[in-house]
Amino acid sequence: MAMRIRPGIAADVPRALDIWRAAVDATHGFLTGADRAEIDRMVAEEFLPAVPLWLIEDADGMVQGFLVMDGTMIDALFVDPAVHGRGYGTALLDHALTLAPGATVDASEQATNALPFYEARGFVRTGRSEHDPQGRPYPLVHLRHVAS
Repeated sequence: MAMRIRPGIAADVPRALDIWRAAVDATHGFLTGADRAEIDRMVAEEFLPAVPLWLIEDADGMVQGFLVMDGTMIDALFVDPAVHGRGYGTALLDHALTLAPGATVDASEQATNALPFYEARGFVRTGRSEHDPQGRPYPLVHLRHVAS
């Protein structure tokens, strides 16, 4: 299956938001309704329109996931849940590691897919926070990639 990673443009933001929403709905059932709504607003209005996106497309040119880097930190990596397990996330992660060997990432402790995904790909735990960056009670595990 041919995949292509490319930089995003402003016109890609709606598809990235759709992917984010579907992925969060599939993996972040622990969020309260109010927190989910507030995070959605922040992602839609403040985050996605302002950050450089890397997108992964399938052979038909359909965007199936996205990556956001902040220096050496993976700030966001989301894949459409309809294609989870098909290599899109790994391809985006591999791209992140070409941009920033030794990259770091904060993974939600409550999203059961995140930690196994990163740990299976060479990330090790370096710490933990009880709250997300906005102070909400959603613990994060801090990870760093260790070259093999």
